[in-house]
Parts: sequence; structure tokens; C-alpha cells
Amino acid sequence: MRTMSAVADSTASFRPLVDWGLLSAGELSSAGEAARVRDIEVEEVLRYERGIPRRKLLEALALSCGCDWVEYDERIPVPPELLEGLDPERLTLMLWFPVALDGETVIIAARYPTDPFVAQDVRQCMGEGRTYQFMVALAEDIFFFIGDFLNSDPQHLSGNERTALAVWRNTMARWRTKLATYRTDFATVRTYMSFLEAGLTFILVGRALLRNGHTVHFAPFYWSLIGFGLLLFILGMISYYRIKRSFYRPPRHQTLIEVTAASVQFLEDYQFVDPGEVESKEGKTMLARLFDLASRTVVVIDGSRDNKPRSLLAHQRNVFAAQRTVAACYRTIYARARTGLSFIGTGVAFASGGLGFLEYFRPSILNLLDIFMIVAGLLMIVDGILWSWPCRKESYEALKSAEAF
Repeated sequence: MRTMSAVADSTASFRPLVDWGLLSAGELSSAGEAARVRDIEVEEVLRYERGIPRRKLLEALALSCGCDWVEYDERIPVPPELLEGLDPERLTLMLWFPVALDGETVIIAARYPTDPFVAQDVRQCMGEGRTYQFMVALAEDIFFFIGDFLNSDPQHLSGNERTALAVWRNTMARWRTKLATYRTDFATVRTYMSFLEAGLTFILVGRALLRNGHTVHFAPFYWSLIGFGLLLFILGMISYYRIKRSFYRPPRHQTLIEVTAASVQFLEDYQFVDPGEVESKEGKTMLARLFDLASRTVVVIDGSRDNKPRSLLAHQRNVFAAQRTVAACYRTIYARARTGLSFIGTGVAFASGGLGFLEYFRPSILNLLDIFMIVAGLLMIVDGILWSWPCRKESYEALKSAEAF
């Protein structure tokens, strides 16, 4: 498993731990003996049985070897050209791994960077014409590098890929959270539409009673009904204008779809889309095509013993997350359409009430209130159409896409 010179030098590499007072010389010697008997690295005994932090172990090794240290991180962008032709068994035996490329210099993580056999093995595997810089690493970290970066072809790195998939999941989760806040805003607007409708009811009742010519002594009460109705109207418009003018105002229909498309873009790079019997895309909305893309996505992972099940599960989680993201966009669009329809309904009620009063009652100063109701109603109808009209095609396409499940 290890070279003889490395075995002899293994315990001595952690001598700085004794100088730092983290353990005694006797404890270090017994840890080395235990590692030799059990044929494991001394670091395993020190870390998991003596409780020495991994960072202290790395610092001790770096001090003993006279070089920098490197720690395992699956986010390290190992260049694929460094991995071509490497034998995982040979790397496991000699405990080294190429982790980076600094200009023309290849950075090598090695458990025994000062061992001449390791340097010789690196040059045999990667070529004599390169410059190498050795950095010390724990044997466990090197095993992680080998397992994550050499369990597939160099262009399909499982370690980097899982991290990238996790980034995509976070991206989609943030976008779904944003969509949820938009839906909450839409629900708030629809709630305040009820205030507008209640205000309209009070205005209509007060306006009718005030103009019927009876019980004139109750005129102040009728005016109070009109005033209360106007107050409810103002409260309803406050929420509407707060959202329309807010920094987080809801985006337009096409923007929702385009950002959703950008959020699930990873499907084309990390998944396999089954062509199958694909329906013609002609006439399909962009969001429906996205939903169709997510439903036809297939996860294909090489079934070798080197590919961990978590790689397959990471791919599948991203596919499910993509489907939820597209569905969340659908829900947001429908919420926007429902909000627009609420505006249209409330606007029709306002305009109809105002027109009725103008037709039924004789001209007076109160006709200004009637005109106000007509204008407000027409504006609500126009704005409601602008909110709901772009969504008119999505309902049918959503039903067709849902049949895929």
C-alpha cells in the first residue's frame, strides 16, 4: 500500500504536534505502532481516535515536508487534460493526485511529497516535459479526489458535476421562492380588491339613498356611507400601487418564462433528453416546451462500481426540481391572471354603477362621483386585461403537458 520510506517517515511527519502540545511523544509513538499493526495511515488514528483536528494535521505535515498543504474540495476545477490516462489503482497505491494547473506548473497533492518514488511515479504517469509543484495532503483527501474525479471519463466529472447540480438546485430554489413572493403579492392585491368591492357597495347604497328624495334628515348618514366607501377604495388602491411601484414588483409574463428557462437550462448540459415521439413544437408556448423538456428528461449514469448512487440521485433531484420550477412558474402566471380578472370584475362593477347613476338620476354635483366611478372602472378593466391577456394560451398547454405524468 505504501512505500517503505514513507512508512518509516510517517510518524515523524507529525512531530510538530508534540512540539505544539497537542499530544505527548509517547502518544504519537503508540499511534504510529497502532497504524502499523492495522495497516492504516497514522493520520486516521490521530484524527479519529486522538481527536486531532484535520487542519492541525495538515499544518504539521506541511511544516515537516517544507511545502504548502491542500485540502479536498469537490469544487476544485481540476482540468480534464490532467486526468487523461491516469490509473486510479496506481494513484491509490502511491497516494498522489493532480489537483490544479498554475500556468505551465501542475499542482500535485501527495501524502508523501518528499518521497522520490512518488516524484518518479508522477513523471512516469504525466510526462517528463512538465513542471510539478508538490503539496502535502491527507491520504483520506487523496482518496476523495480519486473517487470523485476518476469514476467517469474526464469530460463527465462526477465530483464537479454534483457540485454544479447542487448550485443549479439552489438557483431553482431561489427562483421558486421569488415566484412564491410574487404569488403572495398577487393574493394581497386580490384581497384588497374585496375592499374595493365593499367600498363600491357602500358608495352605491349611499348614492341611491341620497338621491331618492326621501328621509332627507338622514342625509349625513348617507354621505358617511359614501365617505366610508371612498375610504375602502383608497385602502384597496394602496396595496395595488405599492406592488406596482415596488422594487420587487411582479415581472411581466414573458420575463417570468425567460427567467424560468434560464433556471432549468442545466437540463441540456447535465441530462439526457429522450427524443421519443415528440409532438410538433409549432404553436406551443415557450413554457409548455419547457414543461415538455422536463418531462422527457432521462437520467443516464454509468452503472460501474465507481459511480456512487448519490450521483444518480443528484441528477434525479435536479430533474424533479426543474419540473417543480416550471410548475411554480405556471402557478405564478395563473395567479397573475386571476389578479387581472379580479381587476376586470371590480372595474366592470364600478363602471356599471357609475353609468347606471348617470342614466337614472338627474344631473347634479353628485354626477362627478358617478364619472369618477366610471373612469376608475375603465382603468381597472384596462389594467386587468394587461395582466391577464398574456396568460390566455397557457391553460390549454398546461393541461396537455400535465398528461405526460
